[in-house]
Amino acid sequence: MRKRRVIVLGITGSIGESAMQVAREFPDRMEIVGMSAFRNVEKLTQAIREFRPKAVCVGDISAAEILDADDLKIFCGEEGLTRLVTETAADMVLIAIVGTAGLRPALAAIEAGCDLALASKEILVMAGETVTRSAQKKGVQLLPVDSEHNAIFQCLEGRRIEDVRRLILTCSGGPFRSIPAEKLVEVTPEMALRHPTWNMGRKITIDSATLFNKGLELIEAHWLFETPIHRIDVTIHPQSIIHSLVEFVDGSILAQMNASDMRFPIQYAVTWPDRVSSSRPSLDLETLSRLEFFAPRWEDFPALHLARRAGESGGTLPAILNAANEVAVEAFLTKRIPFPRIWEVVADVMDQIETLPNPDLGQILEADAEARRLATIQCGTEEVSMQIC
Repeated sequence: MRKRRVIVLGITGSIGESAMQVAREFPDRMEIVGMSAFRNVEKLTQAIREFRPKAVCVGDISAAEILDADDLKIFCGEEGLTRLVTETAADMVLIAIVGTAGLRPALAAIEAGCDLALASKEILVMAGETVTRSAQKKGVQLLPVDSEHNAIFQCLEGRRIEDVRRLILTCSGGPFRSIPAEKLVEVTPEMALRHPTWNMGRKITIDSATLFNKGLELIEAHWLFETPIHRIDVTIHPQSIIHSLVEFVDGSILAQMNASDMRFPIQYAVTWPDRVSSSRPSLDLETLSRLEFFAPRWEDFPALHLARRAGESGGTLPAILNAANEVAVEAFLTKRIPFPRIWEVVADVMDQIETLPNPDLGQILEADAEARRLATIQCGTEEVSMQIC
C-alpha cells in the first residue's frame, strides 16, 4: 500500500474541498503536505489546522501576515507557488488553480520528480508539448482529475493507443443547451452561473455555458492521450453519468460512469494504479430513468470550432485562445460585454496574433500576454490580471 504526500494548489476551491474530503476518507493513502490559496485566509486557516501541512502559499504578504502557525513555511505570490512545490517533499502536486497560473509550478513539480494530478486544463492547453515532453523526460505521471479525462484514462488502461478509433468527451451542455440562439444575447451572469449538474468555480461554470470548457478539454485530451484532434469528439449527455467513452478500431465502445462527484477522479488519481474501496454509495442503475445523448450545436456555440482550430494549428494558438477567453469571461461576469461576445472576442484575438510553431515557455507567455492585451481592448475594459494562488 502506497501513501502519497500531496501538495494541493487551490485548496479553498471546489476541487480543493473534494481533495480534502478524499484525504479525510483515506488518511493511509493521502497526506496533504502543502497547500495554496489566493485570499480566502479563513478557509485556508481551517485547512491548516486540520491537515497540518509543512508549507503553504498565499496570494500576497497581507494574507500571509494573518496566518499564525508554528513550524509552517509560508510563501507568497507566483514565485511562492514554485517554491512551495520545489521546497516541500512531496510525491504528487494536485493543480486546481483556475487559469494559467499553474503552468510554472507544474513545470517545477515535474522537474522535482513529482507526479501531476491535473484539474487545471489550461496547463496542457497552453503548453501541452512542453509539459508532456518534460514529464516523459523525468519519468513522472500526468494523472487527469477532470472527470472526462479521468474516465478516458480508466478506459484506456492496459490498451494500446493505436487500437483507438476515437475518444468521445461527454458534456452536460450547460444551462443553455436548449434555448434558441437568438435568446443567448439575453443571458446574464446570474443565469450562466446556474449549472445544471456541477458545483464549480465561476470561471469554469461560464466556460461550461459557452462550451469553451469542452473546447479546452479537446486540446487537453490531445496531449494526454497522444490522439489527433480530429479523432476526439464531443457528445451532449445531460445526465452527466457517463463521463467519457472510447471507441476502438473494432467498433467496441467502453464507457466509464459514476455519480457526478469529483471525489471519484481525485481518489483514482491519488491511489492509482490501485483501486481502493470507498464508503460512497454505488451508482444505482435501477434509478436511472434514461441516458440521453445529443450532437452539440456547433454553430450556435462556436467555442468547439475555435478550440479545434487552435488544437489543430498548435504552437502558440491554444495559449492565445485560452488567454482571450479568460479576459472575455471576466468581462461578461462584470457585465461589460454580452454573453455571445465571449466567442467573438476570442475569435477576433485569434485572428490578430501570428501563431508561432514549437514555442518555448517564454514565447508561450508572451503570446498569452499579447492575447490578454488585445482581448482587453476588444472588451473595452482594463486589463484582467491572473489569479495566482
